[in-house]
Amino acid sequence: MVEGYLPILVFLAVGIGLSIVLLGLGLLMGPRKPDAEKDSPFECGFDAFEDARIKFDVRYYLVAILFIIFDLEIAFLFPWAIVLDEIGAFGLISMGIFLLILIVGFIYEWKQGALEWE
Repeated sequence: MVEGYLPILVFLAVGIGLSIVLLGLGLLMGPRKPDAEKDSPFECGFDAFEDARIKFDVRYYLVAILFIIFDLEIAFLFPWAIVLDEIGAFGLISMGIFLLILIVGFIYEWKQGALEWE
């Protein structure tokens, strides 16, 4: 049983070791030429013109939350597709109901204008 995990442990050890070696080489041998221009904060290639603590429009958060919700719900399709032949008709009907609720929610958000960006 334990020998089945040996390749995973070897892979992790090699990955961690290689990352430590490469980071160490970068820190030891990398050029160090500090410059005021390099150390200055920037935003999109130009100096910040406002305070970083400005309020965002609430629509930005709504679109972000909607993306996360629909993205996670779609992620439920992958495990379902893998075991579809094992769960049979009950799984197919359950996923149909799930997708119907998802579509109704999407249509509701669309009609409410949450996806509009003016």
